[in-house]
Amino acid sequence: MASSAAFATLSGPAARLGAANSAKHVEVGAQGKGLNNAFEQLRFAENNFASGGGGLSWGVLGSTVGTAAVAARSGMKRKTAKGRKKVSRAAEEKRFPVLSRRPPVGSFPKLPESVHPGVLSGQSMTDLLDHAKKEGFAIPAVNCVSSSSINACMEAARKMDAPIIIQFSSGGSQFYAGKGLDNTAFHAAIAGAVSGAYHVRAIAEQYNIPVILHTEANERYFEIHGEPLFSSHMLDLSEEPLEENIETCVRYMERMAKINCALEMELGITGGEEDGVNNEDANPEDLYSKPEEIWQVYEALSKVPNAVFTIAAAFGNVHGVYSPGNVKLDPEILGKAQTFISEKTDGKFGDKPVRFVFHGGSGSDIKDIRKAIDYGVIKMNIDTDTQWAYWNGIREFESQYHDYLQSQIGNPDGADKPNKKYYDPRACLRKAELSTIERLCQSFDDLKCTKILGLEPPAAPANVLGPRRGGLPV
Repeated sequence: MASSAAFATLSGPAARLGAANSAKHVEVGAQGKGLNNAFEQLRFAENNFASGGGGLSWGVLGSTVGTAAVAARSGMKRKTAKGRKKVSRAAEEKRFPVLSRRPPVGSFPKLPESVHPGVLSGQSMTDLLDHAKKEGFAIPAVNCVSSSSINACMEAARKMDAPIIIQFSSGGSQFYAGKGLDNTAFHAAIAGAVSGAYHVRAIAEQYNIPVILHTEANERYFEIHGEPLFSSHMLDLSEEPLEENIETCVRYMERMAKINCALEMELGITGGEEDGVNNEDANPEDLYSKPEEIWQVYEALSKVPNAVFTIAAAFGNVHGVYSPGNVKLDPEILGKAQTFISEKTDGKFGDKPVRFVFHGGSGSDIKDIRKAIDYGVIKMNIDTDTQWAYWNGIREFESQYHDYLQSQIGNPDGADKPNKKYYDPRACLRKAELSTIERLCQSFDDLKCTKILGLEPPAAPANVLGPRRGGLPV
């Protein structure tokens, strides 16, 4: 009953918005309303919205589904729809992947043909990573904890004409689900990661960018959709003995290769602290991987059929940001490993056979970043710097509008003036997003990951809701 009422409510302002925005939407809505009963209208909405028909808007969907829901509550029986028309949809039109079975469409002028807008997996992901290594750029990978931080990442990527990697840590995933949920056996963390993944899949194509989605693997999603829910999975067994680390990674790789999911394995310890794991007192020797160790990993994982993997080798990396001089990165380790492995494989896979990942990228010197890219780094993790940027946006917002944020009514403009538009959470959160976007643009520049897609600059968004519907003062 509650869900039916919610659908019915959607038919008001949303329907009017949908009707006003596009004549095509009105035409589709008219076809839906011309059907014999509410259940046929509901089916019409489902088929057109889920199978990629007609550019059906949320307004038309709300009107149609709302009518059907009200009819369902009145006890109408479901009947077979006759003569239902299917409206074709242009290939370049954006879709809602979570609601559609149509495969991704589209490509980018400057990227391999297989790379498409939306979440990548399998061959399209492999082609993008190989392209990054060949062209000498790395893709920023950002830990996200909310839909707001996800949206900021995708907006920044579109602004910089680039791909992006969105990833979830265990702690971040739990937060996404809600700290009020019990996390026994990491149940809440898994639920949060899945929820975040669905959000990315629903939105990524709207931004018209390629996204790699990184965290837990999911086989049931593969069975339904023919691709994994996540593009790749991180397995951190770096504190275990090397042989055990490799053996476990091979077992996972054998399982993941069957669903076209890539594996990121960690070799050596990343210093600092993240998600409650503190390696600030780690043995300095463990912060630097050896070429022979990297070769052992590469050799073992390469034997798995259909394997796609990256290696997060340690070259002095740390989580967090520290005073200059406290972190001693040595990217030459990666270069030596590439040479060593290239010789071991007789040059069959070029002079940079390994796809490396740079953990603990926040606060790193630009010279070290660029040198690491030269040695085959195609992904750099960024967390601490984007956390600060997000908070700094909120801090600056509070400072700018402090006198408007002390009470619901009353500010410098008058004792009876309301402050709703200032304490509306959307106001400070948007400021946080803009601050994060600005910081991410710097990361894209540092990683030489700009103008990669070959698209025109994004147009200004249309139909942004105005002050009457909660406009933001930023």
